[in-house]
Amino acid sequence: HVQLVESGGGLVQAGDSLRLSCAASGRTSSSIEALGWFRQAPGKEREFVARINWNSGIPNYADFVKGRFTISRDNANSTMFLQMSGMKHEDTAVYYCAAQRLRSIRYDYWGMGTQVTVSS
Repeated sequence: HVQLVESGGGLVQAGDSLRLSCAASGRTSSSIEALGWFRQAPGKEREFVARINWNSGIPNYADFVKGRFTISRDNANSTMFLQMSGMKHEDTAVYYCAAQRLRSIRYDYWGMGTQVTVSS
C-alpha cells in the first residue's frame, strides 16, 4: 500500500510561481509505475495535469500546462514535485497527487489534495 500527502498549496497572484510536493510512503520503489498530478476546480470534473514515470523520469503533460508546469521526482526521498509558473486564475483548483501501481491501467492511490488559489 502507498500513502500520498500533498503540500505546498496556497494563495498566489496571477503570474506567480508555486511548487507543490507529494510525499509518498510505503512500498514505492518496488510497486510504483508512475505518479501523477490531477486537479479539480469548483463545479468541474477532475482533470489530468501531469505524470512522471517513477523509474525513467519521463514526464507527460496536459496541453494546457505545457511550458508552464514542470513535474519532477526525487526517488531517494520518494517525493514528487510540480513546479508551476506563469500561473493563471484558471489554475485555481484542488491539486491531487496519485500513484499508479506497476502494470496498472489506472491510478490506484490518491492523496487528500492541496488547495491552490490564483487571484487575478
